[in-house]
Amino acid sequence: MSKRKIIVAERAPRAIGPYSQAVQAGDFLFVSGQIPLDPATGELVHADSIEGQTRQVLENIRQILASAGMNFANVVKSTIFLKDLNNFAQVNAVYEGVFNESLPARATIEVSGLPKGADIEIEVVACASS
Repeated sequence: MSKRKIIVAERAPRAIGPYSQAVQAGDFLFVSGQIPLDPATGELVHADSIEGQTRQVLENIRQILASAGMNFANVVKSTIFLKDLNNFAQVNAVYEGVFNESLPARATIEVSGLPKGADIEIEVVACASS
């Protein structure tokens, strides 16, 4: 049985609840949902821009992946939670620019609310051998 390893990325926001930023189990890395928090302050950023929020979320995920020796090419699955599906096209434009040609499987779900009033949350699963 493979061991679990808790991943702590110093350059990403600390968890705001009783969970880990990410957990590695064997080749797989499970990154907890990230909202657009400034890693230094823990405060929500870009409250008036879904594109800015999406960029911050993806940067936070980038830092967590890097702490596990991975990058976006290792991501095999993502889930996007949006408060408003009318923001779908703007989120896709930013998202596609980060993933380029290594697009993972994905689900996008509209939700009634997210922590700290964020408009977006993204979680990912990555695989070291991908």
